[in-house]
Amino acid sequence: RLGLERADTAEKAVTVIVDLLEKYGQGGNCMESHMAFTYHNSFLIADRKEAWVLETSGKYWAAEKVEGGVRNISNQLSITTKIDREHPELKEYAKSKGWWDGEKEFDFAATYSYVNTARMTTSRGRYCEGYKLLNKHKGSITSEVMMEILRDKESGINMEGGFMTTGSMVSVLPQQTHLPCIHFFTGTPDPAR
Repeated sequence: RLGLERADTAEKAVTVIVDLLEKYGQGGNCMESHMAFTYHNSFLIADRKEAWVLETSGKYWAAEKVEGGVRNISNQLSITTKIDREHPELKEYAKSKGWWDGEKEFDFAATYSYVNTARMTTSRGRYCEGYKLLNKHKGSITSEVMMEILRDKESGINMEGGFMTTGSMVSVLPQQTHLPCIHFFTGTPDPAR
């Protein structure tokens, strides 16, 4: 929300978020119950001209400019070797922890998480299923198609059970500045409704 409030482009919103992350860190319970459960955050940030994926691990972060095609995020790190902006100490910190040898190509997701990046788009999970659904409609994605994807329960995109999806948003951002941006939000806790 602060990125939206303080920036007029997607890239400037990345800067706002990483500056706040550096100053305040992140954390806090992400459940209303008394069980302590925290996680690090990922963001899709877009304006009429460009889009970015920003992923965080503690105060460290990596950002990828989306160059085309489709891109999604979920409950795992997904930025691998295409890093367009990064925390200035990202690689040195990984080396100091023994997570990266400094020799092989740096892979943010592989270094800062437990995910096998070679299997990210093939193993069943929310990220993989979202990737498949987006690619199925690549080149013909409309707001209606996005709503259908976000309602999908079988894939796990629309989660049920202990962790439930509580809302979804679809935005249409025309590149032509004379056309209005349109935003659709779910009006119920379950996007399938």
